[in-house]
Amino acid sequence: MPSDEADAMMTAPSKTNSSRSTPARTTAILYACVAAGGVLGSLARYIAALLIPVVSGFPWPTLFVNITGSFIIGFYATLSGPDGRLFASTRQRQFVMTGFCGGYTTFSSFSLETVRLLRAGEARTALLYIGISVVTWLVAVWLGHTLAARLNRLKGS
Repeated sequence: MPSDEADAMMTAPSKTNSSRSTPARTTAILYACVAAGGVLGSLARYIAALLIPVVSGFPWPTLFVNITGSFIIGFYATLSGPDGRLFASTRQRQFVMTGFCGGYTTFSSFSLETVRLLRAGEARTALLYIGISVVTWLVAVWLGHTLAARLNRLKGS
C-alpha cells in the first residue's frame, strides 16, 4: 500500500468546524467508528467460518476471508483515496479499512492454522497454504486497487 494510503488509514482525527466538537470528542467518535467496523468485520468472519467448510484439513474459511478482505481494502483505499471518485471521511475510511477489514481478516488465525498443520506433520499442506495465501492476498489487493482506479477514471459523477 502506498505510504499516503497507509498514512490516511492511521490519520489522527482532525478538528471540525463544529463549535461542539472537541479533540477528545472527535477522537472518541473515531474510535467508535473503528470499533463498530471491527464488530461487523468479526461477525462477517465468524459467519464465513460457519458457511465455508474445511476440506481435507485445509483452512478454506481463513483463506477466503483474507483474500476477500485484501480485495476490499485495496478497492476501498483506492476508490476513497485522494484521487478517488468516492469521498470518504476519515471516520468512514477508518470504519472500513481499520475496523471492518481488521476484524474480518485473520492473520492470527492463518498463523495458528499454519503451525497446527506443521505440528500435525502436514508440512506440504502448510507450505501450500502459505504460498497460496500470500500470492492470492497480494493479487486481491492489486485487483481491488486496479478496479477502483478504473472506476476513478470514468467520466461523470
